[in-house]
Parts: sequence; C-alpha cells; structure tokens
Amino acid sequence: MFGNSKKETDIPESTLLEQVGTIIGPGAVIDGPLTTKDSTRIDGTIKGNVTISGALIVGQDGKINGTASGVNIYVAGEINGNVSAPQGKVEISDTGKVIGDISCKSIIIDENAIFQGRCDMTGLDKSSAEIAKERMASDKESSDENSSDDKDKENK
Repeated sequence: MFGNSKKETDIPESTLLEQVGTIIGPGAVIDGPLTTKDSTRIDGTIKGNVTISGALIVGQDGKINGTASGVNIYVAGEINGNVSAPQGKVEISDTGKVIGDISCKSIIIDENAIFQGRCDMTGLDKSSAEIAKERMASDKESSDENSSDDKDKENK
C-alpha cells in the first residue's frame, strides 16, 4: 500500500475500506497538535496531540508522542500517550506499541504487541459494569479470607 514493501495484509480489511483523506508520510515530523476531519494515516512522527474525526491508522514507522483520539484506531507503530476511541475500536497489531491508557468500546491486541497502561471499556452497560465490580469485590473478599486462614494456620 502507498508504494512501499509492506503488505496490504498488515492493515485490517475494514480499515482499508475507509477513505484515507490525510497521510503523514515517512520522515515527516509535526511538532504540535494535529486535527483532521477525515480518516488519517501516520507514517511519520507527531510530537503533540492527535484528534481525528474518522479512523486513525498509525503505520509501522509512525510515532505519536501525545494523546490520540479517533473513531477507530489501528496501531502498527508507536503511541506514547493516552488513546481514546469511546464509541469505536482500538487495534494494536503485532508490531504496535501503546504506552498509555486506552478508553474504547472494543479492543484487539495481537500476540507480540506491546501495551502498557490501563484499559477502560466504554461500551459496558450499567448492569454489566455492576456485575464486574461485584465479581471483583467477591474475589477480593475470598482472597482476603484465604490469606487470614493461612495466617491462622501459621500461628497454630
């Protein structure tokens, strides 16, 4: 795609179907924020926040040092900052790296991808979120009970 040696299969088919209106080519460096109304592919470096009204594609050579937000976000390169796609999907490919928190409706993390941060799923309905909190609370209670039982055994 775009005349380089990378295979088109490196990018999800659904992303290929979207019209990319803005391309930041390899070697390009933008020092400051980037905002576009259409889908954008980044193969260069952005030193600032990126806000896209469509899909954001970070190619294998692409780097963002700042927050990134878009409808759907595909990362084959690197993002050092928080990622936000509250109504869409974030996908980190096997060559992708995200160091920061992610907020999205759905997420795909390929094997060998790097993700360091926390993820908040915005698509959960209230009952599902409450169920998850209850499960975490009950798991914590049972682990606390097990650790106090172990202490009692040690004292005897």
